[in-house]
Amino acid sequence: MVFIPLTYSPAHTLVPTYECFNRCTYCNFRVDPGQDNWLSLEAAKQRLTALQKTRVTEILILSGEVHPRSPRRRAWCDRLYALADLALSMGFFPHTNAGPLTRQEMARLKTVNVSLGLMLEQLTPKLLATVHRQAPSKTPQHRLQQLQLAGELQIPFTTGLLLGIGETWADIEDSLTAIAACHRHYGHIQEVILQPHRPGRQQRHLAPAYGVETLIQVIQLAQQILPAAITLQIPPNLMTNPDDILACVEAGARDLGGIVAIDEVNPDYHHHQVTALQTFFQQQGYRLTPRLPVYPPFVHYLSPRLQHQVHTHWEKATQAGDRPGTLPPRVDPIQCCGGSNN
Repeated sequence: MVFIPLTYSPAHTLVPTYECFNRCTYCNFRVDPGQDNWLSLEAAKQRLTALQKTRVTEILILSGEVHPRSPRRRAWCDRLYALADLALSMGFFPHTNAGPLTRQEMARLKTVNVSLGLMLEQLTPKLLATVHRQAPSKTPQHRLQQLQLAGELQIPFTTGLLLGIGETWADIEDSLTAIAACHRHYGHIQEVILQPHRPGRQQRHLAPAYGVETLIQVIQLAQQILPAAITLQIPPNLMTNPDDILACVEAGARDLGGIVAIDEVNPDYHHHQVTALQTFFQQQGYRLTPRLPVYPPFVHYLSPRLQHQVHTHWEKATQAGDRPGTLPPRVDPIQCCGGSNN
C-alpha cells in the first residue's frame, strides 16, 4: 500500500516571557509588561537536558512582545538569541516566533535558528478597530513587511492566518493572495498555518469557535491561491474529533505542526497522542512522520554550520526510518565554521 505523506514536528516550547505590550482581545497567552519573570538560561538548560533522550527535535521559542522603544528591548533580543544558541548547541533545532522584529534582529536570529515565524493573522485594517484596537504591532502592513524582510534575508519562514476574529471571506482571500505574492517574489515561505479561533478562559473576545466546515473551505481556497511549494498546516489539538482532522487533511492540509506538551497559545486545548494519530491516519492511508522546523527545499538558505547540523540529524534519522523527504547535497563540513552561504 502506498501511503500519502503527512508530517508533524516533535516540539517543545520555551517561553522567554509572557509579557506583551499588545492587548489582543482573543489572547490567552499574555501578561502585562513587568509582570513576568523572564526564562533564565539555567532553567532552559535544565529543561533541554531532560529532553535530550526524547524524540523532540524542534525548540519553539515563543515570546510575548517587548515594545520596540522599551529600554529592555535589547536585553529581550539577547535572550531570544541566547536561548536559540543554547538549544542549537544541545542538538535541537530552534524556531523563533517573537512578533515583528527589525532587519538587524532578524539577521542576528537567522544565525541560530533554522527558521523563523510570524502569523500574518489577517491583513484587513478594520480589525484595528475591534480585536486589535489595543495591539499596535498588529498593523497589517507592519506584519506583511516581516514576510518581506524574511524574504530579503533568505530566512525559511512560517506564517499563517487566524480565522474567526471578524474577517470576511474577501479578507481571507486578500491575505492568502498577499502571502502568495510574497513567496513568488522571494521563495522563502515554507508553510502557512490555518488556525481556527477557539474560545479560551482568559480572552475577552466572545466569538464562537470557528466551524470545521468553513475551515475546510479555507483550506481549499488556500490550495487555489498559494504556490504548491507552500505546505498547509492545521493544529490538530483545536479539533477534538479525529474525523475533523482527517477532513482537513483530505481537503489539502499536509502538516499538523508542532505537537507539544502544552499549546501555550491555546492552553485549554491539549494535543492528541502522536501514536494514536499515527495509527488513525495509517488506517486512512496516510503516514504521519516527524519533520524538522526547516523543510528540505529550504535548507540551502541556512548557513553552512546549520546545514551541517541538519544533514547530520537527517543521516541519523534515515537509519532509524524517520526521514520524510530528501535533502539537498551535503555542505562541506570544512565550511561549517564560516558565515552564511547566501
